[in-house]
Amino acid sequence: MTLLHPRYVRPYRRRNKTDRNDCDAILEAARCADIHPVPVKSHEQQQLQQLHGLREIWKKSRTQRINLLRGIFREMGIEAPASTAAFLRAANELVERPEVVALRGQLQIVLAEINLYEQCMAECEQQLQRWHADDAIVRKLDEVSGIGVLTASALKTAVGQPERFASGRQLSAWLGMTPREFSSGDRRKLGHISRQGNTYVRTLLIHGARAALLAAQRCQANTPERLTRLQRWAVETAARIGHNKAAVALANKLVRICWAVWCHERRFSGDWQSRQPA
Repeated sequence: MTLLHPRYVRPYRRRNKTDRNDCDAILEAARCADIHPVPVKSHEQQQLQQLHGLREIWKKSRTQRINLLRGIFREMGIEAPASTAAFLRAANELVERPEVVALRGQLQIVLAEINLYEQCMAECEQQLQRWHADDAIVRKLDEVSGIGVLTASALKTAVGQPERFASGRQLSAWLGMTPREFSSGDRRKLGHISRQGNTYVRTLLIHGARAALLAAQRCQANTPERLTRLQRWAVETAARIGHNKAAVALANKLVRICWAVWCHERRFSGDWQSRQPA
C-alpha cells in the first residue's frame, strides 16, 4: 500500500473533481519519482500519536479555563499572576476574594476543571515516560540539549524510520525548519522557515531550543569556561541575529543532531565536530 499526500496529487487532477478524475490524478502522481510516499504508521506509532494529541487537548482546555478566570478577575479589578504556575498557586486565594463572592461557586467549578486537566496532562506524561523507559532511542535523544522525553517521544513517533532521510538536513526540511526559497535566474532569496510538516513536533523542538539557548546564555554569564561548542555557537548566533531567530536556528541544528544520534547510534556531545555536516 502506498500513501500520497493530497497536496501533491491535486495538481495532477484535471477539470472537475470526480472519482474518476481523482483516480487518474493518483495514478499520474504515483508515476512521478519526485513525489515521496507518506510512510504507513505502525500500531505503536498511532497509539503514541493519539496520546500526544490527548495531552495537547488537555493543555488547550486548561489554557482556555485559565484565560477565562483571568478575564473575570481583570473585570473585577483583581490582578492575577502572569505565569501559569504562579496563577495556579494563587487561584484558590483569588476565588475567595470578596469582589467575586457572587461568582464564587461558578469560579470554583472552573478551577476544578483546571485541576482535572492538570491531572490528565500529568497522567499522559507519566504514561509516555513508562512507555519509553526501555526505549534506547528515546534515551539517546533525551540526552541532546533542549530535547526532553516529550520531544524525543514525539519526534520518534513522527519520523518512524530515520533511514528514509539521506541526511539530517532532509529531516529538518521535512519538519519545516529550513528557509523557504524565492529564487529566479541568478537571484537567490531565502525567506522564513517553510513551516511544512508536523506542526506539533516543530513547536516542541523550538520550545526546547529556546530553553537550551537560555541555559547557554546563563552559562556564559556565570561560567563561560564550561561552554560547549554547541552552546558557544548558539550564544554567538543570538548576539548576531536576535534571540527568536537564534532559537529557530538552534532547533534546526538540534534536528540534525538527533538524526545523527539516531542513525549512527552515537552518544550526544556538545563539543562534537562532524567532518561532513549531517
